[in-house]
Amino acid sequence: MYRTLLVIALSGVFTLSHAADDPTIEGDIMVPPTTHKAAKKAKPAKAAKASKNNKNKAAAAPKPSAFRISSPDIQSSSDIDQRFEYDGFGCAGENTSPELKWSGAPADTQSFAVTVYDADAPTGSGWWHWIVYNIPADVTNLDAGVGMLHSADLPDNAIQAINDYGAEAWGGMCPPPGDTPHRYIFTVHALNVEQLDLPEDSTPAMIRYVINASTIAKASFTAQYSRPKE
Repeated sequence: MYRTLLVIALSGVFTLSHAADDPTIEGDIMVPPTTHKAAKKAKPAKAAKASKNNKNKAAAAPKPSAFRISSPDIQSSSDIDQRFEYDGFGCAGENTSPELKWSGAPADTQSFAVTVYDADAPTGSGWWHWIVYNIPADVTNLDAGVGMLHSADLPDNAIQAINDYGAEAWGGMCPPPGDTPHRYIFTVHALNVEQLDLPEDSTPAMIRYVINASTIAKASFTAQYSRPKE
């Protein structure tokens, strides 16, 4: 009898000791108890980490620039009208400058400069069609047609530099006939000086160098122009 009771007692202890190592049942899935507890603790930590990472990504995302330039005469990524074409070198446009508007310049802007550049001219260095600098900080547009030679319609103190046609004026588009459309980049530079004190005989490269050295922000748009093959 005592032997029987001892066997039963030992059997119960054996069963309890193995039950602690057996997996528990969740629905139809067998999950070891230790793994089950660890998974419950890990889930909130992973969720918190993912949330933190998302916040960091949102904080690191660059904000769109408020500084913009546009033209009611030339739409960005569109074809430029023929009236802005140069009058000479085989071109027969009106050689008139388009209206340009800008907004959102930095608060510490002291003056502006405007440039128009053909990035695809077959010169090895492009072609500069228009450079205007010493535009007062309170000016936010250039009217259409102000780029004529010896213009009296430019803002006070504004100066037109020599373009690649050799004139202190707007020089219209005149790509070689049959070329794929050239890209014309219209840019306004916000400068940290009220005016650029440059000698009258400054080269276009020197003027652009000083403009770039004084630029605190700039905005651009690009349009294209081509001429049919002759």
